[in-house]
Amino acid sequence: MDPISITYYAVVCGCLGMAAPRLGGLVPRLAVGAGIGVIAAIALPVLRGMIGTTY
Repeated sequence: MDPISITYYAVVCGCLGMAAPRLGGLVPRLAVGAGIGVIAAIALPVLRGMIGTTY
């Protein structure tokens, strides 16, 4: 996956993570959300390959 897609997922999930008040302050929420976004972006092509979807 290209770096632009990974960055996009990290930004989107990071912004969503800011809405999760149970994680503490702004920085931990942003870091957790960005980490989840990067993992999702890396896993997505693998999952698409496993189910046979190419687009």
